Amino acid sequence: MNLELGDIQARFVELIWDKEPIGSGELVKLCEQEFDWKKSTTYTVLKKLCEKGILQNEDGVVTSVVSRDEFYAKKSRQFVEETFSGSLPAFIAAFCSGKKLTKKEADEIQEMIDSYRRAKKK
Repeated sequence: MNLELGDIQARFVELIWDKEPIGSGELVKLCEQEFDWKKSTTYTVLKKLCEKGILQNEDGVVTSVVSRDEFYAKKSRQFVEETFSGSLPAFIAAFCSGKKLTKKEADEIQEMIDSYRRAKKK
């Protein structure tokens, strides 16, 4: 699956995630209102996102193949892999440098770690 999206594709897929399932005719009208697109533009962008494996158009009903959460989780893992050789600690260190974590943020991160450790013990 190709996770690279341009700005237009990202806005389009966000619209789908918000409205799915959506009929292709309704999608054309919505894209005309939201983006001032012609019907052909809507179908071109839809086709490209279907080819990337993110959306599908079956019998005139557009839905996502990949949920918003799943997409951004995969994109985040890909970023950490490509930029930090897969090292989550290196990513967190870089993310936190120059930025002071709030107590709430630190507590949330600690809870994620504790939850992971509890799950590993089972």
